[in-house]
Amino acid sequence: MIRRLARLSLLGFALVSLAATLHAQGTQLWTESSYQGLEGGTPHGAAIASDGRLLPGPASKLIDTTPSTYVWGVAAGKQGNAYLATGSPASVLRVTPDGKSTTLFTTKDLSVQAITVGPHGSVYAATMPSGKVYKLAPDTPNQSAAKATVVFDSSKIKGNPKYIWALLFGPDGDLYIATGAPAAIYKVAPGGQPTLFYQSDEPHIRALAFAPNGDLIAGSDGSGLVYRISKSGKAYVIYDAPKKEITSLAVAPNGTIYAAGVGGKGKNTLPPLPASSGSGSTVTATITIVTAGSVQAASSNTLIPDGTQIYEIAPSGAPRVLWSGHNDIVYALHWSKDGLIAASGNSGHIYRIHESGQFEDIAHLDASQATSLAATKDGLYVATANAGKLYRLSNGAAPHSSYVSDVFDAGVFAQWGRAEVETTTPSLVQLYARTGNVENPARAWSDWHPVALGHASGNLGVENSRFLQWKLVLQPGASVSSVGINYLPVNVAPVVDEVVIAPGVRVNAAALEQQGPQQVTVNFPSQEQNDASSGGDSTNGPLAGFLDRADITVRWRAHDDNGDTLVYSLYYRAPGEQNWMPLKRRTRRTWFTFPASLLPNGRYRVMVVASDAPSHNPGEALTSSRVSDQFLVDTAPPAITALRAQRDGNRLHVTFTATDPVSPVARAVFSLDAGRWQYIEPVGHISDNLTEHYDFYVPLAKNPPAVSPEVADPNEHLITVRVHDRNGNAATASTLAH
Repeated sequence: MIRRLARLSLLGFALVSLAATLHAQGTQLWTESSYQGLEGGTPHGAAIASDGRLLPGPASKLIDTTPSTYVWGVAAGKQGNAYLATGSPASVLRVTPDGKSTTLFTTKDLSVQAITVGPHGSVYAATMPSGKVYKLAPDTPNQSAAKATVVFDSSKIKGNPKYIWALLFGPDGDLYIATGAPAAIYKVAPGGQPTLFYQSDEPHIRALAFAPNGDLIAGSDGSGLVYRISKSGKAYVIYDAPKKEITSLAVAPNGTIYAAGVGGKGKNTLPPLPASSGSGSTVTATITIVTAGSVQAASSNTLIPDGTQIYEIAPSGAPRVLWSGHNDIVYALHWSKDGLIAASGNSGHIYRIHESGQFEDIAHLDASQATSLAATKDGLYVATANAGKLYRLSNGAAPHSSYVSDVFDAGVFAQWGRAEVETTTPSLVQLYARTGNVENPARAWSDWHPVALGHASGNLGVENSRFLQWKLVLQPGASVSSVGINYLPVNVAPVVDEVVIAPGVRVNAAALEQQGPQQVTVNFPSQEQNDASSGGDSTNGPLAGFLDRADITVRWRAHDDNGDTLVYSLYYRAPGEQNWMPLKRRTRRTWFTFPASLLPNGRYRVMVVASDAPSHNPGEALTSSRVSDQFLVDTAPPAITALRAQRDGNRLHVTFTATDPVSPVARAVFSLDAGRWQYIEPVGHISDNLTEHYDFYVPLAKNPPAVSPEVADPNEHLITVRVHDRNGNAATASTLAH
């Protein structure tokens, strides 16, 4: 009956519920007041507190960029010099506070993994994979491994430990060395030979620290154990951490111990990878390092082994989780009176953590990992990897700090209104804003424009645009809890994305809830998943309906970049006509079913007009439209004329003509004496015209049935023909032959 030009699918009932109205019209407010939101911006000396405040943080200054990819450790001398343990290439560097760098030591080893400064100023450096500890003169450049004094050689130690993870001088002036594979702690007295201080059944001893009473605190890799070891070497496990590896330790003056743990127990923290030298020299053995403080860990910038937990172990009381970072590996800890400092990767963040569990992100360094910390009178040295750099964080707050927000996209051109800044220190805060119409601020944005604060302040004073950034400049003592920017999106016209015509399909409220054998779905040709209209009845998913040749369904998809509520009107027009005639006005559905009998047989198009009038003042609404593909309305069956059936020997000669006013005749069948239907071809064989002629013979039975009450005349036969047009309309006619 009706030609189907839409995409129909016999896939069963699949209706997606109507999209919720957004009501996005009018003035909007962009607010940043959470830690997660503020982390998207860029601080320069500003600290981001876990409760969403912006505070002045310590100033971070780049002191030196080394030739090495990794700086594994940093130690501070009495003169304020920093001594760096590096890898790729492996060396020991001395860096003065003003950034002058001198190479003290070079080696063909893969890396210098740990470093410390002795009581008399000598520098001690541990190398891998040779497993040696060298004593270096702090003022003699270019010392070689061949000439430097070796105070520990793992090849001469029983068990031959393969890794040296930490070096630390004790209150007694002895050097303590933490090793792995096997895990042990060795002690070297001044001028003496190494002696075993403690042997562990763990794979590695990763970190060392001393308690105020002189006990040695050690952290392991394997089971995540924290040991307290007496001066006599007697160990006691004070905490079995939930994580498998203790990467760093710090001890407060009151004896509270802080431990950073990474990795899930029962699995490797990091998958094994072969490490090779980046110094251009030859390494005689290929080693595999699978711990967080390794070459492999720092090379795998995206690999976070289940984040980090920092544990607080009080001198009396149960241990507790002080802090958790799901996207960070903490490589180093340092206690300060202002809070526990944690150096992390893989984004080079430095955190300051308080006893309450609250914390601040106080620095974003331009490196993947912050690997080591060392205190000086001027601040805190921070070593990094990827790239190998040395930074210094100042003591106290920076004289001037700033924070630049992430780029905000209004979605459309917008007018920018008043700024709302929540602060208890307005005199210590300055706000600036800049705008642009491309997302990258480096591509011809406006200059920074100062913005007045307070309820009496006016608009931002910047140009209308799509994108905006704000910047806060903070003086010491400042605190900002929230920054909000009011804006009014410029209204843009809605867009009608697609229009689909589904002849022979009925969709109504009942159809959306029923199930039956003739269910169909009306889909869009496009597979794109753009936002649907906020005021429509369905999303982009299938729309359920039923086959019904008496109806036609129109479905459309539209969106509005302002998020406005939309209303739709439908019109139709035949080819050659100038005016669009109304079909349906002001509906919020995104489909409409109407009777096919509403339109005379012929070809038509439907136009869908979308308007955002529900979201705007009268006279300010915008509209857009889209015209459907052409579709055919055909409700007229073919006409059968000149049907004749004449006896021709032992067969019937049948002729007739079939004519359809709209669509080609598609198929014809006949029946002899109410028997089964049989297909017949038109004259010329191809059925593709509005008029088709039929001329065919029907064989008769050689032995006609005997005369009976049912068969009074065995020579009389009933011929019935049925003709279908291309759209399923059918006509039937019959005649008698003798």
